[in-house]
Amino acid sequence: MTPTIDDAVRTLRGRRIAVLTGAGVSTDSGIPDYRGEGAPVRTPMTVQQFLAGDQARRRYWVGSHLGWLRFASTLPNEGHRALARLERDGISNGVTTQNVDGLHLQAGSGRVVELHGTSRRAVCLHCGQVFDRRDLAVRIDAENPWLVASPDAVLLPDGDVRPDSVDGFVLPTCTVCGGMLKPDVVFFGEVVPVARFAGAEQMLAAADALLVAGSSLVVNSGMRLVQRAERRGLPIVIVNRGQTRADARADVKIDAGTSEVLAELAERLKARA
Repeated sequence: MTPTIDDAVRTLRGRRIAVLTGAGVSTDSGIPDYRGEGAPVRTPMTVQQFLAGDQARRRYWVGSHLGWLRFASTLPNEGHRALARLERDGISNGVTTQNVDGLHLQAGSGRVVELHGTSRRAVCLHCGQVFDRRDLAVRIDAENPWLVASPDAVLLPDGDVRPDSVDGFVLPTCTVCGGMLKPDVVFFGEVVPVARFAGAEQMLAAADALLVAGSSLVVNSGMRLVQRAERRGLPIVIVNRGQTRADARADVKIDAGTSEVLAELAERLKARA
């Protein structure tokens, strides 16, 4: 029998819920998924490549800047707003997200652990100075006035696009020490900072159930939280279009998009709280 929202409501009713989200929560905001049907082919830059030389960093910063201008204009969808309502109603204790788009905060969630960082900031790898991406974008535009995104450029899940050329691009540097800047996100080849993961663990430790939304759980940071929930015997509900690594561990797995399912869950759990 195919699991339904009724099953999810029965499983989560009367429990304090920890929430884990992935890229599938943001697809209805126009940000593509990593692995879903129709997802663009990705060859993400590793942190080792980024640190290796100026040409690799030019490639990254050109694509990141052009993509961020579109990425930053996206708005939360009904799924983000539903999760914010769950927290306001005292049903969930916040959101741990693998996304770097900031849409949970924009939707009104008060407690958000951004496991993989945020595209809203850049950080100097030498002195630690943090820069708002909006201010940095103004500098990049001023130093590279020729840089314009192609109208046919494909936006990738991390807010990146594939540039036609990086020749002549002036790399942004730290205005404090002249050091190397990097977006404040966890690259492939990096690990989630210990303190940040501890925040997600604390949220899970204070919960009676785990709701996973829009994640295939291929990335280990999310799967580790599921494993911790399973070891504690917490009910696990997964809402995701397509298979996940934890389908066999879930008490309820709903194979569907997140926006409508989360909206209905928020409404029905509030009514039964």
